[in-house]
Amino acid sequence: MRCDRIWRHARLATLASDRPGLGAIEDGVIACRDGRIVFAGAGAQAPTALDAPEVVDCEGRWITPGLIDCHTHLVYGGDRAHEFELRLAGASYEEIARAGGGIVATVAATRASTEAELISTALPRLDALIAEGVTTVEIKSGYGLELETELKQLRAARALGEHRAIAICSTFLGAHALAPEFADDPDGYIEEVRQGMIPAVAQAGLADAVDAFCEGIGFSAGQTRKVFEAARANGLAVKLHAEQLSNLHGAALAAEFGALSADHLEYLDEDGARALAAAGTAAVLLPGAFYFVRETRTPPIDLLRRYRVPMALATDCNPGTSPLTSPLLVMNMAATLFRMTVTECLAGMTREAAHALGLGRQIGTLEVGKACDLAIWNVERPAELVYRMGYNPLHARVWRGR
Repeated sequence: MRCDRIWRHARLATLASDRPGLGAIEDGVIACRDGRIVFAGAGAQAPTALDAPEVVDCEGRWITPGLIDCHTHLVYGGDRAHEFELRLAGASYEEIARAGGGIVATVAATRASTEAELISTALPRLDALIAEGVTTVEIKSGYGLELETELKQLRAARALGEHRAIAICSTFLGAHALAPEFADDPDGYIEEVRQGMIPAVAQAGLADAVDAFCEGIGFSAGQTRKVFEAARANGLAVKLHAEQLSNLHGAALAAEFGALSADHLEYLDEDGARALAAAGTAAVLLPGAFYFVRETRTPPIDLLRRYRVPMALATDCNPGTSPLTSPLLVMNMAATLFRMTVTECLAGMTREAAHALGLGRQIGTLEVGKACDLAIWNVERPAELVYRMGYNPLHARVWRGR
């Protein structure tokens, strides 16, 4: 079998769902042709005629699927470091917001930024993810809250994939917060999102999905339903920020619409978990936001386990509540704060994250036919990827076989 590239003498954490645990294989081989895996298994089972112009000796290193960050707000203007200082000094979120801070500040900075500026400021954040083995990243809009800036954000997100060797999934999050121009008219703003923004975004082909923030400080379940109906009418998948600060039954609503994912979920109840399981909707857990805003209520991990809801992990990189660009730290936080296992953490940043993006058949595991996206690690055991803090053992990152 003629291939483009072969990696030999590796230990594989395949994360294949038909294998127990991490799907570990000792003395493994991966072979790639045209950017896809054509063999992944034990060296003793490799085809005898397996050959390629480049053969890499991994010298016993571990290979996992490339990491997937399935929930980020990577493209935005400005930063909110000053607000962080104010909060440390005792200022409340409400006080900061009244003084023009909070999401309004990021919206103003994003509106004032050019597309080129949004790309240049996002690239260092993207590079930090890439440096820790990320090969696919989802990027949301939501800091424009009016059509032209939302489109600008989405174009900038897509452009990042032209500047770096990485797959970009883009999500329209117009229903992120109430636009300043609609301060006293939330229903009017939802109509603008539903009738004005979503059709334009779909026509431009700039989004893979539509998201919304269903919360007391965001939008109601009824308003979110209208957003989902518009997304469906325009052929776009849906996902939802749900049950982060209270239980508005957003997860059940997301499941009703066959959402790819419901994200945060600290206040998820059993009915919501049951609905997610029935719909095959992934739960995306965001320990960085939990940590940064000092939440005390953890997501109901045991409930999600009981109903076998796929549990993905992501950085939630954003300027206000999770200025985090380390997927390795995310896994450590998930283990220490949420009591997830090593296998759950690694699956959460690979296989289940792919599920949360609707890409489970293309990426997320080391299996024949999937994209050859790899992370090669200088570790003795995969648990080190979850155990260590502030240490990056990445030896090499492979995207689409390169």
